[in-house]
Amino acid sequence: MLGKLRRAAVVAGLGATAFLTVVSGTAAAYGPVPPANPYLGPEGTATMHGDSEASDTTPLPGVGTGGVHADFHEEAAACPTILQGADGLPQALCTKVTDRSPEVLLLDPSNGNTLARLDLTAGSLLGGVYAYLDNNDRMVTVDGSGNLLRIGHQRGSDGSWSLSIASKTDVSQAVTGHCGGGSCDAVSSVSPDYQGRVWFATDAAAAGFVATDGSAHSIVLAPGENVANSIATAPQGMAVATDHALYLLTVDGSGNPQIAWRQAYDRGPARKPGQLSWGTGATPTFFGPGNGTEYLAITDNAATKENLLVFDTATGHQICSIPAIDGTENSPIGSGNSVFVASTYGYPYPALPPNAGPSQPASAPISGGMTRIDVTGSGCTVVWTNSVPSSAVPRLSVADGKIYTFTRHSLLGSGSAGFTDNYSFAVVDANTGHLDTEQFVGATTVNDTLQMVGTIAPGRIQYQGTTTGLYRITPK
Repeated sequence: MLGKLRRAAVVAGLGATAFLTVVSGTAAAYGPVPPANPYLGPEGTATMHGDSEASDTTPLPGVGTGGVHADFHEEAAACPTILQGADGLPQALCTKVTDRSPEVLLLDPSNGNTLARLDLTAGSLLGGVYAYLDNNDRMVTVDGSGNLLRIGHQRGSDGSWSLSIASKTDVSQAVTGHCGGGSCDAVSSVSPDYQGRVWFATDAAAAGFVATDGSAHSIVLAPGENVANSIATAPQGMAVATDHALYLLTVDGSGNPQIAWRQAYDRGPARKPGQLSWGTGATPTFFGPGNGTEYLAITDNAATKENLLVFDTATGHQICSIPAIDGTENSPIGSGNSVFVASTYGYPYPALPPNAGPSQPASAPISGGMTRIDVTGSGCTVVWTNSVPSSAVPRLSVADGKIYTFTRHSLLGSGSAGFTDNYSFAVVDANTGHLDTEQFVGATTVNDTLQMVGTIAPGRIQYQGTTTGLYRITPK
């Protein structure tokens, strides 16, 4: 989802009143988190979605349900990707408001202030959103010139910090799309596998990897399909969802990418309001109660209610399809037997990608709401639903069993949107769906959280990107 937000960029709105419907009281044992990827930085903070499996979980405890201190840092840039390495230094990949070019920020862990900046070449999705930190605390991303970059940071003798490109690998020859109509195919997301390859996908549905020797290999998934969300990697392979189907890719005996399985889904008659493309809004999510990767989940785009789809990772066999939410542009949370899906239906993004197409209906009030669905022996079961109006991609802490997000409320009434809308830091109990706490932090639509992901760092610190900078949330 967040890849498309580079093209969306600035102001949206929402309002709703939280209520709760508990269908079942099934208790959950959250986790395990997916296995540690040896080519990633710390678990929970090295990727936008927490790990290479995109589980949107963290093994770290969150800020908690007490009072919070919310410190906003104006960056004149939208900052959807905030990561933290083993050295404790947060890093952010942002898009500048002035020219929509990407920049990397190195942050002071003690207060969130910016220590250094590095401008990058703009490319896919206005510079790309999806980056990760490798096992040497370097940010890995692909720039607009088709280079896979590893960006390091260092401190000078005078105590000042700087960012620099530590290595550069040309992957443009493996991007099998073509230029035409004023646009070219480009890499949109990257993720490492467990053998050190760096997998990627392109806007026009090419996918492949950069091998450890620096060579790039790719295939086209299917003509006419597009990729609008991030990829995920697990020991079983790389998962990618196009606007038509979910794929699992592996490596064949000759060292080239191959499609292990493909599952088409119901893409509906059109894009829904509150979505940025016609198709799934989800990054594929690996999860499971055994090794943390035996299941793979996405949402479809069925009308009128979207389904959660869960597959067996090894075989591609569909375990269940169950109505989940009106519509969503967000990746689901997956942990143990449980999946959590948050609605973005009706969310009024300030801009849309050029190829988004019209929505059906043309507009709608924001519905809000989250749901938890458990995988059971007989399929899948809805455990609870609520109406929490999440305005960020929620993150589950398996350490404390809480879901951390932001909410958006309107002064104009439920479902309306306006410039005076305000935002609160919110905590939801994952077991019951109850909204434990909701604390206004002073945000307005000028610094909309715009369905960006929050990152929980050690020390019960949470970073949350907005359209103009980032919040650093700490317990009072």
